[in-house]
Amino acid sequence: MVDDKIEEAKAALRIKAHAARAALPQADRADAARAVTHHFFEGIALHAGDVVAAYWRIRDELDCQPILVRLMDRNQIVVLPVVLGPDEPLDLRVWEQGASLYEAGFGTLAPSELAPKAEPDIVIMPLLGFDRLGTRLGYGGGYYDRTLASMKKKPKLIGLAFAAQELDAIPREAHDVPLDAVVTEAGIRHFGNSA
Repeated sequence: MVDDKIEEAKAALRIKAHAARAALPQADRADAARAVTHHFFEGIALHAGDVVAAYWRIRDELDCQPILVRLMDRNQIVVLPVVLGPDEPLDLRVWEQGASLYEAGFGTLAPSELAPKAEPDIVIMPLLGFDRLGTRLGYGGGYYDRTLASMKKKPKLIGLAFAAQELDAIPREAHDVPLDAVVTEAGIRHFGNSA
């Protein structure tokens, strides 16, 4: 059951977080993406066989592409999400070296529908906001919530954001799975027992 007061609070926080992200100077964004990439590879434990789910940036999200390139260069298995429908979990398709990417809805790119699928060990997630407890504020569509609920294993959840997207507190509902870590241009913050 949806708590209307929590949904109203989240809607207001989405407006605030999106405004903070949109206000960041364009000139600082590439530097932030490089810093986040450095912090990610310094602070997140990756093993050779790990499957890493990432994303293709839309709108003014932090650019994940430098991380994607490095993961592919390391021969890490990378999957990208595809939206199948408004009430469906994301389809996580393997992006193989040299394979083309195609329009996958919402302005994002992903491998073709013929690409193999894989369940990730690590999920790199875009977000609108995060708080000191690791609560992630998404866009409100529930795609990641449904996807995580449908998985057989619990992956490590890593949020990528600009430091300006941190909020004082985000209400957390039962279906809201907290992040294990968040990486910003200012560094990495681990929550709980994440390594």
